[in-house]
Amino acid sequence: MKFKLIISLISLFNVFNNSEINEWGQTGHRVIAQIAQEYLNENAKDSINKILNGKSLVSVSNFADEIKSDRKYDKYKPWHYVNMNLDDNYGEIVLNKKGDVVQAINYSIKILNNKKSSINERTFYLKLLIHFIGDIHQPLHVGRFEDRGGNDIKVKWFGKTTNLHRVWDSQIIDSHQMSYTELSKDLPILTLREINKIKNDSILIWVKESQSLSKLIYSDVISESNLGFHYKYKYLDKLKLRLLKGGIRLASILNKIFS
Repeated sequence: MKFKLIISLISLFNVFNNSEINEWGQTGHRVIAQIAQEYLNENAKDSINKILNGKSLVSVSNFADEIKSDRKYDKYKPWHYVNMNLDDNYGEIVLNKKGDVVQAINYSIKILNNKKSSINERTFYLKLLIHFIGDIHQPLHVGRFEDRGGNDIKVKWFGKTTNLHRVWDSQIIDSHQMSYTELSKDLPILTLREINKIKNDSILIWVKESQSLSKLIYSDVISESNLGFHYKYKYLDKLKLRLLKGGIRLASILNKIFS
């Protein structure tokens, strides 16, 4: 009986431990995938439908988080982020040999572009690519080394203890109380010119955008801050724009791969 209790407590700990490191939360990733779905061309839709065996982008958008519970996928954990000094340029830093989110996106694209890749490889890395393009648009995934992208900055969210990274991963979104389908229709309206520019931005611009926003986020909070309505409405539109850009860019990359 005691042995079963210990196992249960260990399992419960692992659930809580893993829940602390989810990126954009499930809703954010689903919004990005839903937006991408709307911008896909017919060739991309057909190819993706075959690779995913009929599953939607939304249904696999959190796959890269889900596999964290399996130790055999541990090598992919550093692929969700890139930590660096706030004034660094990604193109000039010493790259992490274990990988980072930029390397992960480029590698996934390489696998999908390689006609010799097996269907299993293409399925796996397509799922990763969908997720990692979402991750790179979460500003604190381009955060500082010393606090692990805000994970070590303890704050309160409407009076409850949390950390700054989790606020941006999910708590601002969750407090908006919309489903991913509702939120995907509640994003900024852009001109065609703005959309085309977003489509053509390089991955280094994606990094720089998240880095610039993370710099603002860091400057606007101190440890143990009690964040609430004022904070939410100050940053909600900025967060929505990151989701929208993530979706547009994900579709643009997939359209190019499957052209």
